[in-house]
Order: sequence, then structure tokens, then C-alpha cells
Amino acid sequence: MSLKETLMQDLKTAMKEKNKKTKDTITLVRAAIKQKEVDERIELDDEGVLKILSKQIKERRGSIEEFEKAGRDDLVRETEEEIQILMRYMPEQLSEEELEKLVREVMAEHDITEKKQIGLLMKNIMPKVQGRADGKAVNAIVNRILN
Repeated sequence: MSLKETLMQDLKTAMKEKNKKTKDTITLVRAAIKQKEVDERIELDDEGVLKILSKQIKERRGSIEEFEKAGRDDLVRETEEEIQILMRYMPEQLSEEELEKLVREVMAEHDITEKKQIGLLMKNIMPKVQGRADGKAVNAIVNRILN
């Protein structure tokens, strides 16, 4: 079953169970998927849907930071719940050790040894970790290794 089909099944289940938070979150993601398909006149595959899910999670994490600054704990909790719902559809996340190993492999593969080559390293590693690691986590490991 494709990711879009899974989202639709889970939306139906959430509606039957009257789970408003899950229903609303999945509806927003499905709207983002549909918008991308209409705008670009394409049919998204699982990889495309994962990119949208990653973007949605990233946006929500950014919102959490703003809500915390504003002292809105209620919105922080709601947004964290949404992230947990979205994470169900993401592939298993890489551990820090796995991520570090992958970064070192890409560094060796492309002969990257200096901090000024960070752009090249990030360009080559991000497609390999798509959906399985947050860009900030990758960047932190890259900076730690190159320093």
C-alpha cells in the first residue's frame, strides 16, 4: 500500500473514531500533497510524499520554538502531538552513530577534509538521509566532525 493510501485509510479510521487531532493533521498533509500535485501536474510517489511529510515536520518544529518563546505551552503540546502523528509515516530514523558513520563515509567518498567543503558534504549526504534524519542533526554532526 502506498503512503498516500495509508494516509487515506488512517484518515477514515480517525474519522470513525472521532479522533479530531489525527483527522486534522492528516487532512492538512493530504492538502499539501494535493497542492503539490496540482501545482506541478504530477502524481507524487512515496518519495515525494516523504519530502512533504519532512517539510511539514520541520515547519512544526520551527513553530514549537516560536511557541516556547511566547510561553504558549498549550500550542507546544498540540504541535508536538501533530509531529508524533506525522512521524508514524516516516521511515525509521537514523541513530546518531549511524548518522556519524554515514557522514564519515561520504567524507571519504568525496575526499572532504576541510570545513570550507561543508556545502559539498551536505549536498551529498542529504539525499542519502532523506526522511530518516533531520537536517539540523546532520549539520551538527558534520560541524562536530570537521572541527
